[in-house]
Amino acid sequence: VQLQASGGGLVQAGGSLSLSCAASGQTFSKYVMAWFRQGSGKEREFVAYANGGGRITLYADSVKGRFTISRDNAKNTVYLQMNGLNPEDTGVYYCAAARVATSDKEAYDYWGQGTEVTVSS
Repeated sequence: VQLQASGGGLVQAGGSLSLSCAASGQTFSKYVMAWFRQGSGKEREFVAYANGGGRITLYADSVKGRFTISRDNAKNTVYLQMNGLNPEDTGVYYCAAARVATSDKEAYDYWGQGTEVTVSS
């Protein structure tokens, strides 16, 4: 599985951004798709995941109520809608694919190249 993330950019605090991650291959629906992020000098952290059908989702407490993960299996794409952004959301956002539904980054086999999100105060 090859993943290509896009949609990052610069936004003011309180603003919104929508990230996309396009996947190659014909088995997209079999994978749990997740977003992680990594701030400068920080470890990569879990943001959200959606199971294969997209009905089961999990969010990190820090983004719950502000971010929404969704997927379109017909388009082999997973999305992350980010609202109410604040400077603490700044970082490189990565999409990832795994066979199991987990927030543990070690379980994810495939990673996109990352897209940078900068939130100014």
